Amino acid sequence: MSDSIRIALADYANAQHAQAVVHMLDAYARDPMGGGHPLSDFARAHLVAELARVPNAFSLLAFDGLSDDKPVGLVNCMQGFSTFACKPLINVHDLAVLAGYRGQRIGERLLERVAQIARQRGACKVTLEVLSGNASAMRLYDRAGFAAYTLDPEAGQALLLQKWLP
Repeated sequence: MSDSIRIALADYANAQHAQAVVHMLDAYARDPMGGGHPLSDFARAHLVAELARVPNAFSLLAFDGLSDDKPVGLVNCMQGFSTFACKPLINVHDLAVLAGYRGQRIGERLLERVAQIARQRGACKVTLEVLSGNASAMRLYDRAGFAAYTLDPEAGQALLLQKWLP
């Protein structure tokens, strides 16, 4: 892991951080595991302001200090609530590391920091979603202690479903 990597809690009011959040999310969106398409002009223009309006949302940025603080990693998180545990939870909504920086444990460092913040907030768990074909992400999440969500093994694993609204 490169010692030049610095992890920072994103300040949505900081222009450098705001630009880095958009840049990194756009890079993720363009990746096949992010859908393979750039962010829309609307998302690029409004993303940071809208994230700032979401109660208890936070983002972490990884910067490479050897490359003039180039953004190389991002995690966007949303605080939710576990009704069964009656405690907050943190959902990792996006996790991205630039292709040239993968394999340096940047994703692990980002997830470790997410877990620290989750503990500070009294959260009972950290959740995330991943495409079943994203083998490298699956290995990262396994190393970081994540496992499929089950209540009863006989009932199977939880699935993430979606319904787009017009």
